[in-house]
Amino acid sequence: MKQFDVVVVGTGPAGQRASIQAAKLGKRVLAIERRNCVGGGALATGTIPSKTIREAVLHLTGFRQRGIYGVSYAVKRNISMADLTFRLDHVIRREVAVVEAQFARNDVELAYGTASLVGPNRLRIVNHADEYEVETQFVVLAPGSEPAHSPKIPVDGDQILDTECLTGMKELPRRLIVVGAGVIGVEYASIFAALGTKVTLVEKRDRMLEFVDREIVDALTYHMRDHGVLFRLDEEVVDCAVVDGQVVARTASRKTIVGDCLLYTVGRRGATDGLNLGAVGLEADDRGRIAVDPSYCTSVPWIYAAGDVIGFPALAATSMEQGRVAVRNALGLESGAVQSPFPYGIYTIPEISIVGRTEQELTAEGVPYETGTGRYGETARGQIVADQTGRLKLLVHAETRHVLGVHIIGEGATELVHIGQAVMALGGTLDYLVGNVFNYPTLAECYKIAALDAFNRLSARGARPADAAA
Repeated sequence: MKQFDVVVVGTGPAGQRASIQAAKLGKRVLAIERRNCVGGGALATGTIPSKTIREAVLHLTGFRQRGIYGVSYAVKRNISMADLTFRLDHVIRREVAVVEAQFARNDVELAYGTASLVGPNRLRIVNHADEYEVETQFVVLAPGSEPAHSPKIPVDGDQILDTECLTGMKELPRRLIVVGAGVIGVEYASIFAALGTKVTLVEKRDRMLEFVDREIVDALTYHMRDHGVLFRLDEEVVDCAVVDGQVVARTASRKTIVGDCLLYTVGRRGATDGLNLGAVGLEADDRGRIAVDPSYCTSVPWIYAAGDVIGFPALAATSMEQGRVAVRNALGLESGAVQSPFPYGIYTIPEISIVGRTEQELTAEGVPYETGTGRYGETARGQIVADQTGRLKLLVHAETRHVLGVHIIGEGATELVHIGQAVMALGGTLDYLVGNVFNYPTLAECYKIAALDAFNRLSARGARPADAAA
């Protein structure tokens, strides 16, 4: 029986970073992947596929350039699913090669198969050709997540889809029903709308993306409606079937929605069903999540967990850091938890990124604040990249002038947000952004425009200017 210092279950963002960190610390490491290639769901069906397809759509449709060349501009007419998967296959091959090279370079042993716990410090690995057990000092569970299903939506992988089978779609639908207006649903709804697909987005809540600043959500809703998305909020699909080659969905309010395909994106659950957690006294909740303490240790001292399987925030970026930190904590190099504030990136069209508090949260808590807005159209770079509708909003404390939140919608939002993240993490104030010099022409100038806007608002209400801003 082979023995290891650390066994990591899963090679997605959390598992990959956990494996590399353990190896860098001189430990003998085994990484186990249940799929047929490394990268987990993030690389196979989740994060990378959706973002790659989005980029392919933006390029092939000429979407970014229509503000200059007109709404009829396109790089390619009659775009097919094969056009989108061509780019996706290329990216996945390159990413798989990168991860495999990292494992090889750091002497991480890789095993393909299904892992399960069989007793203290032991796991069983089963694949199509073999079955064997290994011993280890520590285990990091990072199996990722999988789409949640509902008996009301019979996913068939053909016309009724979840994100696991979306890339296997034979042809692009003319009409698409998206059930669920969370991050995944809204991303795919906007992507397909950019292709010219008639999208109907159904959500049982009365608004989408509740954790995002309301002004930003309103702006996204406007853009998506302008691209032809039909919103059915406060509606719940109670029945769905394929009738005469069409998907027919019925809502609780007795509406009937017809499309060529339906994409079900209501929630995900931890991929823990095959781990045999009970063998070591662990259990998952009804959504497959495993509870951990601030060091990412489970109730079993030699088992740690990271990534989607532990729940919120379930982001690829935070999962990477959780995996790294979990291993350090397991090996006695305490690192605490993932640092905040951490950013959110939502790859809709246009994209959104946020860090920190929203206006709604600050208002509910009675925190005095002021806003400042920088519009892409006010920058030369905004004209160059043909995005005149993007905007960046700052929220600053009205008394201490500390930056409390940054909310961006528009081209490059997920890159721009890191400037605000750094300022907030280092305790920066509005005055830093007012006095700072940004490259010209860049979209980052929106920080300066927004900071001056907030400064003027504070000055108008009698707030004492700081020396740096004066």
